Amino acid sequence: MNATQILDEIREANLGYLMLAQSLIRADRAQALERLGISEQVASRIEALTATQLSKLASSNTLLAHCQMGDETVFELITQHAKPVTAAGAVRPTV
Repeated sequence: MNATQILDEIREANLGYLMLAQSLIRADRAQALERLGISEQVASRIEALTATQLSKLASSNTLLAHCQMGDETVFELITQHAKPVTAAGAVRPTV
């Protein structure tokens, strides 16, 4: 993958993230703040962006979304979905 392709992928990911964030904020602001890990001020700014502004912001060479894997609660929620199951159907404890 060359640099142009990488920048195109970042732009696409950013646009998708911003559109999703704007939609979540408009649907349920409190839940959006928690799920996105953003402040009230950032939510207000994202919500107010026009389509043109979304596009310009998405064109940044920096990935705007961030993974919250450092948050122990999020990590636990993710790993609980992949717990191995025994033949009897019981969930095997994970280490």
